[in-house]
Amino acid sequence: MDKFNLLIALALLCLMEGCDKMPQATKPNIIFIMADDLGYGDLESYGQKEIKTPNLNKLARQGIQFSDCYAGSPVCAPSRSVLMTGRHTGHTTVRGNFGQGGVVGLGGGEGRVPLNAGDITIAEVLKQAGYATAITGKWGLGEPNTSGLPNDQL
Repeated sequence: MDKFNLLIALALLCLMEGCDKMPQATKPNIIFIMADDLGYGDLESYGQKEIKTPNLNKLARQGIQFSDCYAGSPVCAPSRSVLMTGRHTGHTTVRGNFGQGGVVGLGGGEGRVPLNAGDITIAEVLKQAGYATAITGKWGLGEPNTSGLPNDQL
């Protein structure tokens, strides 16, 4: 098991087994930031000199910085699915960006493969542990009128 999957497994175990017993004040805030096509070397806090990233620098100073990373897939939708479900690409519902099962996208073309209604996301586990969850920005794990809508998975 690689470091990333081990970290996700430990976090999920903590959330499922122990966090509900912790006093509310001791629960940490958790923020997942996912950026498509961005390597850690692209950020100023890791030594990049051309583009200023002051808000991300502040997050890096106040939190934890990692120098090794793992992407669940070489394309965005399966990577998001891996992050949200904790499953590797071979077991997650979303294994590519577009097209299987006749899903139609907003523009009428091939749509993104949605998460299944039974897929459990880390947001759902966090809610069971007493957290409030939210998403902003790109979801990419389901089209309108599919089981992958974010409000159905948070």
